[in-house]
Amino acid sequence: MSVAAEQFVQRAVTFAQSHPELLAALLVSLVVLVGGGYVLHQFTRPAGVRFASVLAEHDHVSILTHPNPDPDAMAAAMGVASLAEQVDTKANIQFPGQIRHQENRAFRNVLEVDLDPIERADDLKSRQVILVDHNEPRGFSGSETVRPVAVVDHHPGEGRGEEFTDVRTEYGACSSVIAEYFEDLDATPVPPESHESEIESTYVVPSRVATGLFFGILTDTDRLTVGIDPADFAASGYLSSGVDEGLLDRIANPQVSAETLEIKATAIRERQIEGAFAISDVGKVSNVDAIPQAVDELILLEGVTAAVVYGTRDGMLYLSGRSRDDRVHMGRAIESALEDVPGASGGGHAHMGGGQIPIDDDDFVWPARQTSLTDRLWRALEGDL
Repeated sequence: MSVAAEQFVQRAVTFAQSHPELLAALLVSLVVLVGGGYVLHQFTRPAGVRFASVLAEHDHVSILTHPNPDPDAMAAAMGVASLAEQVDTKANIQFPGQIRHQENRAFRNVLEVDLDPIERADDLKSRQVILVDHNEPRGFSGSETVRPVAVVDHHPGEGRGEEFTDVRTEYGACSSVIAEYFEDLDATPVPPESHESEIESTYVVPSRVATGLFFGILTDTDRLTVGIDPADFAASGYLSSGVDEGLLDRIANPQVSAETLEIKATAIRERQIEGAFAISDVGKVSNVDAIPQAVDELILLEGVTAAVVYGTRDGMLYLSGRSRDDRVHMGRAIESALEDVPGASGGGHAHMGGGQIPIDDDDFVWPARQTSLTDRLWRALEGDL
């Protein structure tokens, strides 16, 4: 060390000894600067990169959909499972409830989605749970004890993940969020005629996954016509090169049961119309998934801009609503109509909503309260509740 350097060091030591408070302040500033830079780096990374890092920190995760999963939920779960596999994390997709809707069954079967049903929290394959397409565990015994590691959703709600939360209520589909994660990672969609091993990319979107995510976006946005965000179009374009059109056609055009057609016909025949709004009671049904399909038909009637269809099964009344009227936020309308009904729940998006009411309870005897319910629905659609 040179004489000049030694003199500089000595002066610095002497200054530090005589001004310890300044030295402490300097050290604290350095720690804050370094720590702040790390935090800034962590939160300025794209969401997909951060999500992949969270997955990579765990050996095994359970990917949980909402009860009775639809294509958007199953597709989002497929995407997360594929990404987990690519960061060497074991993943199981699980769901409460049943898969009854013919389109949902076709999605599962054609794309060979491996899903395990659960009835209680103890059925979860891993305590490290990732929620997709919903943000609070529900639909199974002990759901309130589950503390998800991560939440990825596009529905409003207060649920959060302990390590990662991404809820984008402006998006039309959760599948769009997952597709964006892959794009954040520069993943390449695999064309249906190619094999994943042929793709020179750290991350890929397998063709089955791309097809599922693409269809998930289509179903939750009614073929990119309702409740859409520019991100939904962008995600669809990104996935398009990996979509298998043959599989897509098989999912989109499943056979329809005779009962479903009958329920659709009943909804149209029994409709009550007030102005531009329609409400229809389809009575007892054995397949509750036919109710949302029936309201999809009812909303197509000329002059109808908002519609609600309800029916009953096994002591429960199920409602499904659709709106293409800017005056009617269907999720809020159904939530308002059911607000004072004991045991009832309801909600949803601006263009679609749903709910259910226990009807074998003394506080809500069906059909004695049918007139009251219908009146509340009319008032909610009109904005009077």
